[in-house]
Amino acid sequence: MAVHTTLSDDELLRLMRAGEESAFVSLYRRRQGNIYRFALRMSGSETLAEDVTQDVFMTLMRDNGNYDSARGSFTAYLYGIARNQVLRRIEKDRSLLPISEEREDQESLVLEGLISLNDPLCDLTRRETIETVRKAVLALPPHYREVVVLCDLHEMNYAETAEALGCAIGTVRSRLHRARALLFEKLSALKVAEKSSRQPDVANCFV
Repeated sequence: MAVHTTLSDDELLRLMRAGEESAFVSLYRRRQGNIYRFALRMSGSETLAEDVTQDVFMTLMRDNGNYDSARGSFTAYLYGIARNQVLRRIEKDRSLLPISEEREDQESLVLEGLISLNDPLCDLTRRETIETVRKAVLALPPHYREVVVLCDLHEMNYAETAEALGCAIGTVRSRLHRARALLFEKLSALKVAEKSSRQPDVANCFV
């Protein structure tokens, strides 16, 4: 089976529509990782992320004719399908599993203004900080969470994010601004609480 590593997404999609199975395999290998990580970061559940990824590509097999390159990128089209799947499942299941630390790349979880790669913290402290950020992102309302995941974690631009979410670019900007503010407030409060918990009890020093 041929593997088309040099062809664009649109070229692979055309071959797929013509019945070439290897084109679908190439699309799946190229895009499934990002779709899985998006679903994982949106839900915190590995099982849900796996199911959503499978459903996205099953939908692609059934409904590939619905994609129109004139309306946006193929990547945004896939994220749009994944987003709808995730939101439906989140509504049905409120008891989602935590994200596994082994499955996440630390560098990809660096949010602007929240974690600095130049911060002289030890590895343990950094891991704790990253886990705190994960939890803070999952605690955001879905319409804020999705813009943080797409823009900050998947590094999509405003236009691509707007295509995936089916909203205006201005909406993406305003939601991302608010989402970052909410994250900053939450993480700042956690930092103050943690600092206070580490302060020695002065009264007990004289016992």
